[in-house]
Amino acid sequence: MGRKRCVGADCSKMAAGCCGVKKQKLSGSPGSGGPGGAGSGVAGTGHCGSDLGIASSSTVVAAGSVNRANGLGGPGGSSGSNTSALSPTPGGYNSAALSPNLSPGPGSGSGGRKMVVSAEMCCFCFDVLYCHLYGYQPPRTPRFTNDPYPLFVTWKAGRDKRLRGCIGTFSAMNLHSGLREYTLTSALKDSRFPPMTRDELPRLFCSVSLLTNFEDVGDYLDWEVGVHGIRIEFFNEKGSKRTATYLPEVAKEQGWDHIQTIDSLLRKGGYKAPITNDFRKTIKLTRYRSEKMTMSYADYIAHRQHHHYQNGIGHPLPPYNHYS
Repeated sequence: MGRKRCVGADCSKMAAGCCGVKKQKLSGSPGSGGPGGAGSGVAGTGHCGSDLGIASSSTVVAAGSVNRANGLGGPGGSSGSNTSALSPTPGGYNSAALSPNLSPGPGSGSGGRKMVVSAEMCCFCFDVLYCHLYGYQPPRTPRFTNDPYPLFVTWKAGRDKRLRGCIGTFSAMNLHSGLREYTLTSALKDSRFPPMTRDELPRLFCSVSLLTNFEDVGDYLDWEVGVHGIRIEFFNEKGSKRTATYLPEVAKEQGWDHIQTIDSLLRKGGYKAPITNDFRKTIKLTRYRSEKMTMSYADYIAHRQHHHYQNGIGHPLPPYNHYS
């Protein structure tokens, strides 16, 4: 059995993506990392694995309370602390009107535990992005919990839900500031994609993932496909420590078994030598679970239209366009 690890709110921040290949960070803002290693004390950012066709809304977050030898530095201060009000009021996030395209991720709320992730969080992310793209002041502070969690925000586009951006943090962040920050980081600073524009809004899907239940395990096979996300640490051919991660959905969506997933992560982490079973046994593996919620732009607009009239919001709504 694995050894449980807590995720503390006071640990150093780390940023990563669902494929979790750490990059050297060139500035204090998340998502600005350049290519490079994951040496000691290097801050890191990352994103999902587009070359694998992974449009998974899975998101992974690192175990924040444990300081690694190659520990990641903070992705900068939480952005968007402005709570001025031209968008929905704090009480405006109500999931009752949001159903057709809302989908909890597999394993969410497992074990009878009440889920923390909610439709309101996805709606808040859409509102943050909408206000940014239209030049309005940021939305007010929402009413959902502000407890600290590792988190990821994933954007997909179109009927086929192509990946459009995915960045998050392995450190526990207060949800209000964390979702504000990574909404814009994943939408505007994912290095694989150009920044999002207003025209793309009607085709977007937003997923919020909260990571929980981090456990160090002694056997690299001690995790379950479709249930656990995994984060690995290993030393590459040059002796540098590297890390990589996949969210719980990734292996299942790709049809991979344990070995295929581990080998894919090693390649994602930059390991280029032949992969042997002896080398796999040297990997340090952490498994975790996630809670995930996904919302379409159509549901967001339906909710926002309702509260626009109910709360007297003072700026116009963008037109809703069906998929072309």
